[in-house]
Amino acid sequence: MTPVQALKTYFGYGSFRSNQERIINAVLEKRDILVIEPTGGGKSLCYQLPAVCLEGVTVVISPLIALMNDQIHNLQKMGIKSVTLNSLLNKTEIETNIQSLMNGSSKLLYISPEWISHNKNIELLLKLNISLIAVDEAHCISTWGHDFRPSYLNINKLRKALPNIPFIALTATATPETRKEIISNLMLRTPKVFISSFDRPNLKIGVVKIKSDTTIYNHINTLLEREDGQLNGSKIIYCQTQKETEQTAFLLNQVKNRNIIPYHAGLQKDTRRKRQDEFIKNEDQIISSTLALGMGIDKPNVRMVIHRSFPRTIENYYQEIGRAGRDGLESWCILFYDERALATHKYFISGMDSKRKGIEVNKLKKMIDFIDTNNCRRKVIMNYFGENYQKENCGMCDNCLREIKS
Repeated sequence: MTPVQALKTYFGYGSFRSNQERIINAVLEKRDILVIEPTGGGKSLCYQLPAVCLEGVTVVISPLIALMNDQIHNLQKMGIKSVTLNSLLNKTEIETNIQSLMNGSSKLLYISPEWISHNKNIELLLKLNISLIAVDEAHCISTWGHDFRPSYLNINKLRKALPNIPFIALTATATPETRKEIISNLMLRTPKVFISSFDRPNLKIGVVKIKSDTTIYNHINTLLEREDGQLNGSKIIYCQTQKETEQTAFLLNQVKNRNIIPYHAGLQKDTRRKRQDEFIKNEDQIISSTLALGMGIDKPNVRMVIHRSFPRTIENYYQEIGRAGRDGLESWCILFYDERALATHKYFISGMDSKRKGIEVNKLKKMIDFIDTNNCRRKVIMNYFGENYQKENCGMCDNCLREIKS
């Protein structure tokens, strides 16, 4: 089956987006590949579709069980049998999934980087007919990445055990330093690198400096009031702590009879799943959340992303606002800045080892530069990721429009 046939038969699309076709063809040529594709650009198709065309099993290394389960659920609906092996499965489930991999009925296996740390699991993989290994959220392997996760270094074991199997590494946000470290740590062999533009021209970006909690909530309420009925769709309010998440939902619901739901890692598992499903299924749902609402959220009509507290890095910020406007329609991204959040970031950085501390101090400085700039904000972001943004005025940020000001 050709990639075009598979695209139509399984995924229901008539054409590829962005670099997808070129990436998939390179995968089928069994090249090592690094893909930098902004959030919402369709990265998962770049390994899911080849899995259908290739003989054997495609192994996908992913950081979150919830993210794995969501992708497996969607693939099963398309008729592509996929399984996972993780610590939450019982013995019978594990044996059933292993059997489906051994007999060739499952095309994709999803595992975590922690799973690879056990030698017996590597030995199991060596018994499979593996055709491709995909490393999702590959920035996690880099100390320069915004979500560095030491367990990702376990992937080296798999690379050494299967030296002739092609690797594809994918991430939404990676600076030039991060890209180099991904290639080095994964030992990618003369990889073909695909970098799409980081520009999301439908996102309207603004920064508001505030002095108190009351000011923040007044501003957020004004934004929500102003856009009621104009920006039809869901909205995310990102907060720094679980307490802040609960407080934001409570106070904004008190001002007006809204149904803003709080979401964070401190909630019971069933409650989290219920609230996430409610957010994804309801067209106009507003949710206040910590970063627990992150990777794997694929909702096309998020019309506004508000940062109640600003992120520590531009990578985090850009990945989070990337959840807005995936349908290509105009969406707003408003970031609030206050000195207390800055102090909190500095406190967390102070507890890091010296190497990591130096990296994070530099990233925080770049974030503050973005907040303080009077120039085009889009240009600052593009330059940060190594992309030369030609326009002096993007027409879609507060500095270029001279609006969304406090």
